[in-house]
Amino acid sequence: MMVFWDQRLVFLATPKTGSTAIETALEGLASFSLLRPRAARHTDARQYRRYLAPYLASAAGAEFTAVALMREPLDWLGSWYRSQEEDAVEEVDFDRFVRDHLADPPPAHADVGSQGRFLGHPDRAVDRIFAYEDIDRFVAFLEDRLDCEITLPRVNVSRERPLDVDPETVARHRAHAVEDYALWERLRGG
Repeated sequence: MMVFWDQRLVFLATPKTGSTAIETALEGLASFSLLRPRAARHTDARQYRRYLAPYLASAAGAEFTAVALMREPLDWLGSWYRSQEEDAVEEVDFDRFVRDHLADPPPAHADVGSQGRFLGHPDRAVDRIFAYEDIDRFVAFLEDRLDCEITLPRVNVSRERPLDVDPETVARHRAHAVEDYALWERLRGG
């Protein structure tokens, strides 16, 4: 999470949406950042609204705009899958990883939550959500708000792994993550 005091802007770092690149590019511009531990770095929207937003508004005498990114839900799971240590998933293929994610409860290697929950959807806990697939629009927004040119570095890129998934598993995932898909499709103008 990064706070830009003068611009009254907060960036919430949705996991697996390029947040490391954004933090690397903007670290010197932020008034302050919560980068460690991981739980603070990835402060979700509800925690932000409950604890930090009131403090910031009181201290600054004005509300802050909270922004975040969201990735297509199955692609987001693919990023989690690709970032797993090889021995952590014990040769689990992507289809199995998605099915494990859908289990109740999911095993540890596939217990990654959901973007909708992180973003506080449907409670409108984030003021502006941008689609990861249209990151150039997000960068343009940041350039306008921060009044500077931004170049995102390629950092923390997951290794390549096959992302083959059975159509039945895709259908189960779409039924399970219906709110995430609906939100992402609205962001994409669908």
